[in-house]
Amino acid sequence: MLKTVSVRNLQQHFQLEIVCGEEQLDRNITVSDLYRPGLELSGFFTYHPIERLQILGKTELTFIESLPPDVRKQRLERFCHPFLPCICITRNIEIPEELIQIAKRHRVPLLRTGLATTRFSSKVTNYLEKVLAPTTTVHGVLVDIYGEGVLIMGDSGIGKSETALELVKRGHRLVADDAVEIKQAEENMLIGSAPELIRHLLEIRGLGIINVMTLFGAGAVRNKKRLSFVIQLETWQANRQYDRLGLDEERMKIIDTNVPLLTVPVRPGRNLAVIIEVAAMNMRLRQMGYDAAQQFVQKLGETIDDQDPDGDDYD
Repeated sequence: MLKTVSVRNLQQHFQLEIVCGEEQLDRNITVSDLYRPGLELSGFFTYHPIERLQILGKTELTFIESLPPDVRKQRLERFCHPFLPCICITRNIEIPEELIQIAKRHRVPLLRTGLATTRFSSKVTNYLEKVLAPTTTVHGVLVDIYGEGVLIMGDSGIGKSETALELVKRGHRLVADDAVEIKQAEENMLIGSAPELIRHLLEIRGLGIINVMTLFGAGAVRNKKRLSFVIQLETWQANRQYDRLGLDEERMKIIDTNVPLLTVPVRPGRNLAVIIEVAAMNMRLRQMGYDAAQQFVQKLGETIDDQDPDGDDYD
């Protein structure tokens, strides 16, 4: 589903002055890219991105004022396309009356801010990228373990919440239980958080819903965390071959990012909290350049070479 933000929300967030078009503030902005119409004001409208928020600063308005009246009116008529989300004027610059009248006629919202053009563009871009970022909701538990955002997934009743409770007791921090909202903040960066309704809550079968922050303190929770890897809990299957060295690297695609995936079989007697805790530490070591599995394979190869330095085959 395409995410949108209304011009009204933008206007209220940045407290923009409404010059005209107040009745059109409910139209939606669908992209985070902004546009400063330099080529269009010079007469080239072939690739005018009418889906973007348009910004006019000192440079653009000075150029408009320098045009002959008939040319200025013609350019502004073409520029104020009825499908534009809105036009924002920066630096509280005085707006040409022709622009106001044409914007009214084409029913395009015209807003103004006192911020400098570059600063306003940066703030609006950051705001739009945040609210328009692709999001999804997954069933699982997100825990901050030694600075790593670990998403624990698995079938209902397999023990995800109980494992999260044990991890919290061991000093780690809960981000979300049951429903994890994941946002694609930027390329290869996923941010997980909990829906407002269930934030800081943990559901334990037989015990009910507990408030982790109330029981364990503010240091036991956090509101959001970057996702580092996924741990998939599954019931132990005797006929399945599980990775015993850690050489096989599986990945799970979430939105547009491939995240490392570890599959952990569950059977009586296995301490899942400790296993996941060690997995987080091992992931940090890999990020720092040390891979225990690769080191083992390398030493194994060196040992074999030492035992057979000539590479001879023996029958």
